[in-house]
Amino acid sequence: MKKEEVQFHIRCKAGDVGRYCILPGDPGRCAAIAARFEKAEQVSQNREFTVYSGVLAGERVSVCSTGIGGPSAAIAMEELIAIGAHTFIRVGTCGGMALPVRAGDVIIATGAIRMEGTSREYAPIEFPAVPDFATTCALVDAARALGKPFHTGVVQCKDSFYGQHTPETMPVEPELLYKWEAWKRLGALASEMESAALFTVAAARGVRCGAVFSALWNQEREKAGLDQDAVFDAEGAITVGVEALRRLIEADSTAR
Repeated sequence: MKKEEVQFHIRCKAGDVGRYCILPGDPGRCAAIAARFEKAEQVSQNREFTVYSGVLAGERVSVCSTGIGGPSAAIAMEELIAIGAHTFIRVGTCGGMALPVRAGDVIIATGAIRMEGTSREYAPIEFPAVPDFATTCALVDAARALGKPFHTGVVQCKDSFYGQHTPETMPVEPELLYKWEAWKRLGALASEMESAALFTVAAARGVRCGAVFSALWNQEREKAGLDQDAVFDAEGAITVGVEALRRLIEADSTAR
């Protein structure tokens, strides 16, 4: 679509959004994220896509929800790029896999296992789904500065929530369990549903994308009989994501 046109799904046009965007999954989180901006206003709402724009560090920024999973996340990113956005931070929640990951910890993805379908329409499966390095560094610096307990590493990105949580009910149970065990042995930190698609779309379109998650719980710690107190919010990821975006804006401004 042309830049001057209203985008089909997010219902925004050029000038409605900033070049820097936060991407939560849940539309219900958009207002709370926008409250961290100055002069924030709702721009549009259509289906799973809720968009607010405001000002952060003197720069126009936006938050756009993507819904659950890669297909709708890719749609949001494609349409935001079409109207001028170039830097994205995915914020959301995940389930822990590696035993050191506790509920409430922050996970900063350094790569994503492409166990989903959207990215395959952008790149051969041999191409890695990795975030932008500068964006990832900004997330790490933000987490450190804020004193958040965090981990960096690879996450598993899937299409089926229940394929992870009730694999024994699936006709392909052996494959799911085999791969889950492989990801664990390879050190995957957590499981979520959007980052592989977003990293791959960003690579295909030449824009920046990073991802940060709050761990809700860790089913492997539970199986191991370790402490397990679920934390059902994305506050840590949101706080780190907004601070990282601020740092990127300031760094870009200095470099100009």
